[in-house]
Amino acid sequence: MRRIHRHGVHSLRAKLTAANVALLALGIVLATAVSLMGMRHYLLGQVDTGLTRMRDSVGSARLTLRQIDSLSVLSVVSDRLVSRVPDGEDTGTRPAPDSIFTAVDGRGAALTLFGVEPTGAQRGLAESVHDPGALAADADPHDVSVHGDTYRVTAARLPDGTYILLATSTEALHRGIAKALKLDLAVGTLLLALLACLTLFSVRRRMRPLEDMVETSSAIAEGDLTRRVPSSHHPTQEVEQLRLALNSMLHQVETAYRTRERSATQLRRFVADASHELRTPLSAIRGYLQLYEQGMLVEPQERRRAWDRMNGEVDRMGRLVDELLMLARLDQRPELRLRGVDVSALVRDSAQDLRAQQPGRPVTVEAEGAVVVRADESGLRQVLGNLVANVRTHTSAEVPVRLGVERVDGAVRLSVRDEGPGLAAEDAARVFDRFFRAGGGAGSGLGLAIVQGVVEAHGGEVGVRTAPGEGLTVTVTLPARPAEPA
Repeated sequence: MRRIHRHGVHSLRAKLTAANVALLALGIVLATAVSLMGMRHYLLGQVDTGLTRMRDSVGSARLTLRQIDSLSVLSVVSDRLVSRVPDGEDTGTRPAPDSIFTAVDGRGAALTLFGVEPTGAQRGLAESVHDPGALAADADPHDVSVHGDTYRVTAARLPDGTYILLATSTEALHRGIAKALKLDLAVGTLLLALLACLTLFSVRRRMRPLEDMVETSSAIAEGDLTRRVPSSHHPTQEVEQLRLALNSMLHQVETAYRTRERSATQLRRFVADASHELRTPLSAIRGYLQLYEQGMLVEPQERRRAWDRMNGEVDRMGRLVDELLMLARLDQRPELRLRGVDVSALVRDSAQDLRAQQPGRPVTVEAEGAVVVRADESGLRQVLGNLVANVRTHTSAEVPVRLGVERVDGAVRLSVRDEGPGLAAEDAARVFDRFFRAGGGAGSGLGLAIVQGVVEAHGGEVGVRTAPGEGLTVTVTLPARPAEPA
């Protein structure tokens, strides 16, 4: 069942979205600031250029205030530059003039020009300029405030010591910049909202594999070791690599867990089986000792028979302990004494031993020439001895046996086949389990387990082929490692 994850402000999705929005907001702010500053600089430059040209024109004429006042030709200039407001009228009830032209003395007091008293705007301009001389000496116009409105002002000094103040309003410029700022902020806010939505959608789609990994990890923590991270439809390279690495790690964890569980189960069963196998001879020995202690073994024949039985049980227990020790050493991966071994000679020796023990059993050997392999000779003798002993224990003395060895594709294949009753499929699957005896037969049930351990220590494989009524064939395949020259 899919879990619902809550994504707070501290989640990776929220942090990525906030980072993208913050970066875009910073970019919008910087772009807006740069564009507005550039626009203001350009427009102010246009205003300053007009004022500078007018100042230069007035200064280059070299006229005094009286001469200017007497020239009717300047009426055209006055119509363009002078916005007159009747004296005493409230200037706050009418819009501020775009341009102001006034004359001031050296102290900055407004003078009568063209026979008209200074207007309120002209007086305000004169009052805002504290030092006309410094303003006339400066090449660039300055910002002043006249009745709360901003102007760019410059001054021209006349030969008689008076000054002409020239001012142009910048209110329209500032209003335009304010409108542009509002438009930029509105568009920027819309872009930020759109980016936030797109980022949330994109991050959610890109983070889906990571959420799958979290769900898979949670399921595994709850005990479902078979869960794996599914592949997304459009994975990124890094996420796909992480998914593959995580699935590989989960597979290794599951394999290790299953192996540990299987090993623990086998160990418990092994301890139980070993305890059972050792308890049988110990019980027999204890029973005979109790009979002897109670004086029930009076006759010499009875004592001799009890003595022989105890020796037999001791031998059986000794063989069992030796086999257990050998299995323990094989489990620890001992260092083998590798050298060139002629497997054909070992097969012929095992066949001779079987003929000596059971002269009436037909034994066939297929081992022509020398088949040399790099292996531990004592280990291979143990393998052949256990395979032959298995045949001798579980089949009757007249059942034919075939021992063979051959080289196939460089590997050495050793086989022991009998024509006995064979095994059922369920018994064949457990034939290499420790203490397993098909049908509860004789033996300790460790012979084939030792065979498997020795063969695997050599890096080889062992398998069986059997069916009811078709006998049993055990095949040992040793890796192709030719013997080094002496």
